[in-house]
Parts: sequence; structure tokens; C-alpha cells
Amino acid sequence: MSADLLGAPPLTTRRRGTVLVVDDEEGVRASIRAILEETCEVLEAEHGAAALEILAQREVDLVMLDQRMPGEPGVDILPRVKALDPSVVVVIATAVRDVRTAVEALKRGAYDYLIKPFEVDEIIGLADRVLEKRDLEREVVSLRSALAGGGAETSVGFEGLVGRHPEMARLYQLITQIAPTPTTVLITGESGTGKELVARAIHRRSDRQNAPFVAVNVAAIPETLVESELFGHERGAFTGAHARRLGRFELAHGGTVFLDEIGSLRLELQSKLLRVLQEREVERVGGQRPVPVDVRVLAATNANLRAAVRERTFREDLFYRLNVVPLRLPSLRERREDIPHLVEHFVRKAARDCRRDVRGVSAGALEVLARYDWPGNVRELENVIHRAVVLATGPVLHLQDVPLDVAIPETGARLTEDDGLPLREACDRFER
Repeated sequence: MSADLLGAPPLTTRRRGTVLVVDDEEGVRASIRAILEETCEVLEAEHGAAALEILAQREVDLVMLDQRMPGEPGVDILPRVKALDPSVVVVIATAVRDVRTAVEALKRGAYDYLIKPFEVDEIIGLADRVLEKRDLEREVVSLRSALAGGGAETSVGFEGLVGRHPEMARLYQLITQIAPTPTTVLITGESGTGKELVARAIHRRSDRQNAPFVAVNVAAIPETLVESELFGHERGAFTGAHARRLGRFELAHGGTVFLDEIGSLRLELQSKLLRVLQEREVERVGGQRPVPVDVRVLAATNANLRAAVRERTFREDLFYRLNVVPLRLPSLRERREDIPHLVEHFVRKAARDCRRDVRGVSAGALEVLARYDWPGNVRELENVIHRAVVLATGPVLHLQDVPLDVAIPETGARLTEDDGLPLREACDRFER
């Protein structure tokens, strides 16, 4: 009797995983490649620095990291590997059995510790276990997203974030992993990529989800008011302080504080923020005693904070306190294949919010939208779609509904800057 008749699920083919072998011996790399290349993509690196370069550009399931290599030993490279991708599985390999090194490797996040020479079955079994673990983690992300009630966008997104690009899938997985922890997170990415959406997703999936989420754009607050806004003030602390006022940290007690544009915080206030992170207490302006606060801090920036540290405009100790788990959001031009999904999402959203009967986008308009570089990223795309939906004369957005500076970036910008012509007149003038 067939398996289907017995009610067994049909067999599925496991996805092809990616393994990075880091070893200075070419023979070892070649052996592992020969064992695994039928079921996995096998990448190779001769030392730790080369491995970190690969990990910065590729999503990898398993890293087999040799302990003894030129330069830094494997156990010292391990934390930097996990910093680039906390979800990656790392196995330390060595020709010398050393219990102390094995214990240290496991403490630093290694999944296992292997002794050379390897058995073929041992390598195959390891790869199978790791790929099964990674597939289960991805399935958990998908199921949790569906259970969260994300509606129609759950098939292409996660907690309000839209996209299927591998970088986005990796981001969703990391959010799911770190959300239940108290870890401080630094979210980086260009303006308009959705850093606050990531912060809100982390909050919603944490055990603080029923407590306040307080978002603060540090750069948007007048410099003279930043300290009072963040930490609060006592009555009479300064001219105009007629009553005690709680700061954002106290208002977020039990919940999450999201500090956007953290790089703009001036140095003297950086030291007060460092105290909050270290001591879990704030001191109001004009206050005589510290006030305990229980908050999780998420920060974001579109600036290069490492460069700011070198230039001494950002405290190094604060940077490391914030950068416990770094999350990077890709720009929209790095994930162009997500543009159709985003366009569909924003058309639906704008049509609903503005009560317009717009249901889709023509192929020509979509091609132009996918080709544009989007310097303002997802926020700019949403604004363009919103405007197009509001001004549309039919149920489908066509090329003439796309702003000229998007459809013809260089020529469009010149025409609209010089003449301020309506789109149709500008197009006619351009064609002549």
C-alpha cells in the first residue's frame, strides 16, 4: 500500500544549505568539499579574516572553523562570527584534543567541537543536523508570523516589514531570536529603510509587549530640551519648569525605549545614557537622587558610529554597550526584487486609507519603479505610491501616474526643477 494511502505526508526535498570551511590546509578543505558538495554549497577560507569577509556578504548555515590557523585561533574568531550572524552554527575543529579549548569554544557559542581526522559519516551527520536545525528555525519564524495575524502580508513579510529577499529573511530570523532576550540592539541602515519597524517588531515579540513602547527621535528634539525629554526634570530645575516631568525612560518603565538617530546625541548626554544602560537608573534634571528604571533600550542610526568613535564625537564605551547585537537593514536598491511586493502592499494600504478604488499597477509602471534607485528607500516608495493612488483616474496605476523624477531620474529632475511643469506637459516637452 502506498505511503499516501496510509496518510503519510509526501516527501519534500530539503533546501541546499551553505557551509563555510575555514582551514589553512587545502587538503582539509578539499576533503570536506568532496563529502558535502552534493548536498551543500561549500565556501572556503584560509584564515579568519577571509571568513569574516565572506560572512559579511553571504548567508551561511554552518561554519567549520579550524582552531589552529595563521593569525588568530578559531576560538577567538568565533565571537566575531556570531556577532555578524548570531544564528549561524559554528563548529570548532582541531587536531589536538584539549578539554579547556573545547569548553571555551562552547562558552563562546560553538555548536560542537570536532577532532581531526574526520570520519565521512561524522561530517555528513553534522551537516544534516545543522540544516534540519536551521530549517526548523525558519519554520518557527514563518509560523509565528502567521499566528501574529499579519494578514495578507504574512506571505511576503513579517511584523509590518515587507520582503522576501534573503537579507530580509535573515533579519526576520534574528528578530525572532533576540526579541525574548533583554539584549540591547543597535539597528543600522540608511534613512527610510524601516528601522523603527524593526524596533517595534522586537518589542511586540518580547515579554514586554504589553508594556509601553516609547520612540524618541533624538535628532528631532531641540538641543536644549533633549536632556529633559529623555531623563525628566524636577520642579524649578530651570526657567519654565513649573512642575515635575517624567522623562521618556520613566514613561517606558517595564517596556522598551527606541532611540532613533542616536549618533546625534551630544557627548555629555552620552555619559548619562551610559549610566542608564549600566546602572538601570536615571537622574532627572535638578534631581537629588537616581530613579530606578526597568527598560530595554533599542537604538538606531544611519551614521557610521565606528567612524564617530574614531573622530571622538561618540563615546567608545557607549558604542559597545549599544552594539551588543547589531542589525543591519539593507537599502531598497539592494533588494530590488522586493519592490513589486512593496508596491502591492502600499497600493492596497493607500487605497484603503484614502478610500480610492485602485487595485493594481501596470507592467510598464512597475518596471520603472523597480529600476529607480530610491535614495529615500521604502519611505520614498510609500510616498510615491500614496501620491499616485490619490491622483489616479482609474483602478490601475500607469506610467503617467509615476512622478517624472522617478520615471526619468536625470531628465525628470532637470525639467521639474527648472519649469515646475505638470507631469503630462513635462513628458510631452521631453518627447519633443
